[in-house]
Amino acid sequence: MLLRCKLHGKVFEFRDLRELMGKANDEKSGDRLAGVAASSAIERAAARYVLSEIPLWALRDSPAAPYDADEVTRLIDDAVDPTVYAEIKDWPVGELREWLLRDTTSPEAIRRASAGMTGEMIAGVAKLMSNLDLALASARLRVVTRANTTLGLAGTLGSRLQPNHPTDDPDVIRAEILEGLSFGCGDAVIGINHAIDTVDNVARLLALTQSIIDAEGAPAQNCVLAHVTTQMAALRAGAPMGLMFQSIAGTERANASFGISVGLLDEARGLAQAGSNVAGPNVMYFETGEGSELSAGAHNGWDQLTLEARCYCLARRYSPFMVNSVVGFIGPEYLRDARQIARAGLEDHFCAKLAGVPMGVDVCYTNHARADQNDLESLAILLAAAGCNFFMGVPGGDDPMLSYQSTSFHDTASLRQLLHLRPLPEFEQWMENR
Repeated sequence: MLLRCKLHGKVFEFRDLRELMGKANDEKSGDRLAGVAASSAIERAAARYVLSEIPLWALRDSPAAPYDADEVTRLIDDAVDPTVYAEIKDWPVGELREWLLRDTTSPEAIRRASAGMTGEMIAGVAKLMSNLDLALASARLRVVTRANTTLGLAGTLGSRLQPNHPTDDPDVIRAEILEGLSFGCGDAVIGINHAIDTVDNVARLLALTQSIIDAEGAPAQNCVLAHVTTQMAALRAGAPMGLMFQSIAGTERANASFGISVGLLDEARGLAQAGSNVAGPNVMYFETGEGSELSAGAHNGWDQLTLEARCYCLARRYSPFMVNSVVGFIGPEYLRDARQIARAGLEDHFCAKLAGVPMGVDVCYTNHARADQNDLESLAILLAAAGCNFFMGVPGGDDPMLSYQSTSFHDTASLRQLLHLRPLPEFEQWMENR
């Protein structure tokens, strides 16, 4: 396949689809670190022009990791609906973009088409979209899931209540949870990033959070964001668990660096389905983040957006209750400043929704990134308008355990007020009764 175009009197030619996809991506410091970014704005424009004419089948046939060597590729490719794929495989990527943005294209038609797409196809179309395109397309795609609450309904905005503490102090965690509940946070999940990584401590935190849920009568679910094997051991020991959590990546080697595999995730979901205490069918919670594959040396020379889109195609195998990109957490090595963080947040949200995943975003930044609170709030407004399922609720917006900045309890309340959004319905009814 000839990957070439002439732009402003200069010929641009790309060796393969891997190079083309990297150079078509929006400017990211992580792609530049990996040596896959465009050298100039005009080269990026040329790459996007060529990409717009590439048929979708070519992206499926050029996965970011070889089928024979990568279980994530095999899982994604084997799950493609052959009937749907046959209908769309000859579309150029640019035609897919136009179809997604057309007023006459229904959300149901898009949901059906997504069953015929791989992560590479989803990432390819995202690269051709502006920020407004990404927001507009995402707003049309609702992904609804159910545990003890119903997440993703139109007109709602959920919140993960995140009561982290550097020593897992139960009194402080209890106070943070009660404050968050008073702001209407916690309807998505009450989820703790633990400091002490033992089965006994994870079980203790699960028992603590569940005791508060029970005492207040709140329709909520709990989670401790430990390694999946630690949570499995706690659940087997009788700890009260709502959601089973794990961070995931877009290649087998990157997941191996997390200490996980598809087989382990299958086992974890089966255990959670049998032993969790949620009423609905969706029991898994996944987190992702652009750049994780590069940081593990497992990116195979591909750009970080393509690898991120593969995460969502992996996640959909498990019908999770919630997924989020911790978009600015990995640091400026991967997303340098507020502009790059905002672009990544909009891309991640769109790619996940197109893949059929119930997507929230941890709108955040680290203290050494070129971003501030105003940048964070601006992105939260954009994503809330785009239909993001949930945000984080961190006391004061400043996480003392993970040392990063995120959205606060007050931010959630303010976004709901500004954009006329409601808490999740079961949770709102409980608040009204209280």
